[in-house]
Amino acid sequence: MRHPHHRAIAAAFALHGAVTGSLVTRTPWIQDNLGLDPAMLGLALLCPPVGAFLTMPTTGRLAHHFGARTVLRVLLPLNCAALVLPAFAPGFGWLCLVMFLLGATAGAVDVVMNAQGVEVERRVGRSVMAGLHGMWSVGNFAGAGVGVAAAHAGLDARAHHVMVAALLMAATVPALRGVPGGRPASGGHTPPHFALPSKAVFVIGLVGVCAAVVELSSMQWAAVYTIAVTGSSEAVGAVAYAVFAGFMVLARFRADAVIGRFGPVRTVRWAAVLATLGTVVIAAGRVPAVTVTGFALFGVGMAVVIPLVFAAAGNAGKDTATGVAGAATMTYLAGLAAPGATGWLAGAASFPAVFWVFAALTAVMGLLAGALRPAAASRPVPVPAGER
Repeated sequence: MRHPHHRAIAAAFALHGAVTGSLVTRTPWIQDNLGLDPAMLGLALLCPPVGAFLTMPTTGRLAHHFGARTVLRVLLPLNCAALVLPAFAPGFGWLCLVMFLLGATAGAVDVVMNAQGVEVERRVGRSVMAGLHGMWSVGNFAGAGVGVAAAHAGLDARAHHVMVAALLMAATVPALRGVPGGRPASGGHTPPHFALPSKAVFVIGLVGVCAAVVELSSMQWAAVYTIAVTGSSEAVGAVAYAVFAGFMVLARFRADAVIGRFGPVRTVRWAAVLATLGTVVIAAGRVPAVTVTGFALFGVGMAVVIPLVFAAAGNAGKDTATGVAGAATMTYLAGLAAPGATGWLAGAASFPAVFWVFAALTAVMGLLAGALRPAAASRPVPVPAGER
């Protein structure tokens, strides 16, 4: 990671992840402080992805008009500052509003970061997107770790989030110095005010939809599934989620070398095989050790798919940010609906039935992997030896 642009975007990914990790760990405090029942909290937690879904299609135009560095220097500190708002919300309505605003800034930053990740790949001539998403996970775990420590010490979430937000905002200044000041590559094309995915990006986005449904649903339901199906304790349920998330992070930091050797298409196809195997093990297993092993395989398989979807979409769109925005909007929409649909299906059928459905989706993900082929890009990008 010697290129200054690479270091800067990696830092932005980590800071963005730290905001999410910091918020998630103190959500119980916010719920208790406002006296929210589970249904009200669930509605409030829907607001961030809705905010992201509405702002993502407009971000390509912003990045084109003002430049990525300017947009990141404004929106990333705003996203960090918005971390303090939920803890200070005086009531349920205000909480929904500030969670919407938090999601809106997070979604916009997400698009610009991933678009810049594509630009970094063009500059360094190799895959870096999986590692960048690994940095997001590192920031997420770091933010969550500080949050757990603060909660254990009985620190008020308002004080905790004010201090964390101030530190993260201060860190954005040196972190973003390496981001180029020019506009993203657009081939002379002016992005629309509200970008919808093109045909090429739509097909790429379908791979992301399959991945988002199974990945985000599993993140939400891994612990509950393990407890319900294997009869294990809450601690074992937490281990299942931790193994899933941990193996995904480890795989992301090793994945760029694999992608460089075999190319995105073959990598995603083999990743789909691992993910499908993992979901089958989870669905068929009734013993905690077997289920946890399935989540480990599943985490490794899912590690590379979303990063490669964003990279392919950035190269296939008329401009980088608009291509990323189109695919990201599709994946966020799928992620918005998936956890609730998973709960409905589990109630109507069973938890194992859910993972048999996931096995089918990961298989489809592998079948559609050809859409990620670099030769389909509208601008030249490095083609790995495995794709030539």
